[in-house]
Amino acid sequence: MTYRIGIDATSAVTQGGGIGRYTRELIRALVAQSADHDFCFFSAKPPHHLPVPNPIPQAENTRWRPAPVDERWLYRLWYRLRLPLPVQMVTGRLDLFHSPDFVLPPAAGRMPTLLTVHDLSFVHYPDTFPANLVAYLNRVVPWSVRRATHILADSGATRRDLMDIWQVPSSKITVLYSGVNDAFRPVTDGKMLTAVRQRYQLGHEPYLLSVGTVQPRKNYQMLIRAFRPIAEKWPHNLIIAGGKGWLYQEMMAEAAKQGVDGRVRFIGFVDDVDLPALYSGADLFLFPSIYEGFGLPLLEAMGCGVPVITANISSLPEVAGAAAVQLSPHKQPDWSAAMADLLRDEDGRTRLIQAGFEQVKKFSWQRAAMELLAIYDALLS
Repeated sequence: MTYRIGIDATSAVTQGGGIGRYTRELIRALVAQSADHDFCFFSAKPPHHLPVPNPIPQAENTRWRPAPVDERWLYRLWYRLRLPLPVQMVTGRLDLFHSPDFVLPPAAGRMPTLLTVHDLSFVHYPDTFPANLVAYLNRVVPWSVRRATHILADSGATRRDLMDIWQVPSSKITVLYSGVNDAFRPVTDGKMLTAVRQRYQLGHEPYLLSVGTVQPRKNYQMLIRAFRPIAEKWPHNLIIAGGKGWLYQEMMAEAAKQGVDGRVRFIGFVDDVDLPALYSGADLFLFPSIYEGFGLPLLEAMGCGVPVITANISSLPEVAGAAAVQLSPHKQPDWSAAMADLLRDEDGRTRLIQAGFEQVKKFSWQRAAMELLAIYDALLS
């Protein structure tokens, strides 16, 4: 039987990285894996300039139904005023609705609903978010969790958080791991590597890399302090790739405070097509985040053949396995020592690279899509 499945693709249409990338990858894999269902992709009114081209996959069984108002107004109507305007007013009839970005809009009838909760960082570390955003998430996400028929968590760590903090029954939560796009493999073409260096003004020096939205939870201030002794003895620069999030001014000022402002580069958002070459050109990948629901950049770096040093908290040990050096995100001297040790140890870097290639094989968007389709079928039955 063919079902009509609605998916909120607003993040795919409005966000370049983060959950936007997650949603784009997942819906592309879903459409590629299933010709048995019709997919109706709902979104807020798209911005004039899309962050990425063609965010919604086009196929015979897909439709894109944008709302007549932008994301800000949609959230005011649904989540501040809580007007009971069902999503079906835009999508038409649906058999199931899936929201992959924390919040669930009103839905008419007894249709099953699925909600993805990526993490509860705003509960654990509210001081790393703007106060108004924390208030909004603490109001809207629990409300959405209560109303959803079933919950997807990005990791076992997020599943445990949902159970411990909000007492969500274990039977209501399924862990669905993210995948890694096949494009994340070592780039050896010198012209491509050079082109990316030039496009993002990386210079000719070797570099260490971190990727993620510039916000306090990513712990870039600690990383910059840990990089200072490396900058004194090694020629490497520290490249931080990611769009500006919030409360980022102190992070961006830390390099000057440490006297390494000429050696730390915040290069902003990097297009998806450039990321494999950016990863491949790095000697080390560094991920010191104090909390993650999954940590996809770890796998992307591993897929590109880069040794990884990561924090040892929340979901990151699940994702990294034995294929990365794992450290407390709060112990700056350990990070400095680990970077120096790996830069000196070619055999150690080689071992991590090979272990990373094996770890990446455990995660794929195709597998995630097949598992998600099975969840859809169970809810529809």
